[in-house]
Amino acid sequence: MEKNMKLIIQIPCYNEAETLEIALNDLPKKIEGIDEIEYLIINDGSTDKTVEVAMNWGVHHVVSFSGNKGLAKGFMAGIEACLSYGADIIVNTDADNQYCGEDIEKLVRPILNGEADIVVGERPIDEIEHFSWIKKKLQHFGSWVVRKASKTDIPDAPSGFRAFSREAAMHINVVNEYTYTLETIVQAGRNKMAITSVPVRTNPELRESRLFHSIGSYVKKSMLTILRALLMYRSLMCLTVLGMIPFLIGFGIGVRFIVFFFTGRAAGHVQSLILACTLMIIGFMTLVIGMLADVISANRKIMEDVQYHVRKLTYDQSDAKVWQEAATKALEEETRKEETEE
Repeated sequence: MEKNMKLIIQIPCYNEAETLEIALNDLPKKIEGIDEIEYLIINDGSTDKTVEVAMNWGVHHVVSFSGNKGLAKGFMAGIEACLSYGADIIVNTDADNQYCGEDIEKLVRPILNGEADIVVGERPIDEIEHFSWIKKKLQHFGSWVVRKASKTDIPDAPSGFRAFSREAAMHINVVNEYTYTLETIVQAGRNKMAITSVPVRTNPELRESRLFHSIGSYVKKSMLTILRALLMYRSLMCLTVLGMIPFLIGFGIGVRFIVFFFTGRAAGHVQSLILACTLMIIGFMTLVIGMLADVISANRKIMEDVQYHVRKLTYDQSDAKVWQEAATKALEEETRKEETEE
């Protein structure tokens, strides 16, 4: 008997009452090859009527945080919930209706055809009117850095419009608190997951981005995220390169001192010998730290495998409705409270 394919579309939300219904109305109700489509929102500590709007619209599931935890934690909570509700494919999109809902069919098609496990929506960055010139260039540069770090060919790494197969979602593990977009691509590339991209359309801007408040903040956080992902997945290579810089400089200074020594001109150059030794020691110690980090990285891979099997055992047998029940109960209590006040 052929298994029904269930798609769950998740939307991280933080005070999105004004735009959420627009985004929900734009989502597809039917896709060829998909038997069930369900909708899930992650309420990241919203203080407006985001949950009420979602429940009144008819979303199937709500994951709620009591306080704002950030996009990365909200994304992972949604992934965990989608797995628990039996999703075969998970699509992540934004509550500000940035992406065209009809293009979700493009995202899931490579997964349905068995061509990929992760599909990233490639935005027409150069054609997006509300992106400044510098933001467009930074988006391209960031994507280039991620491609080099992950050894993938994803042209729009910061895009949050993406689809995951159930198997890929089981392996996802985001540790930074800023965003999931860059880290998951580096992780997928280094773990040799099948990842691809498809061109998608964008809608006019409904509100300003809340992910960063300035270009400087965006660059700093993005670079730190990429560096951290590199240190996690290619620690030996990164620290070897970093360690070779002071080691080679120190080695060069040391050779210079030896030349002076054998030509009788070493007097007055003892400081350069001390500097050479110090730099070479720093380089060597960095290499040793890289080797230790590589061993720790091997342990992390083992832990990721354990996490994968725990998820598989948990979610493949779970029919939990805890988050949905909690959200429904909270909405009912809020409604009763409002009726009492009236």
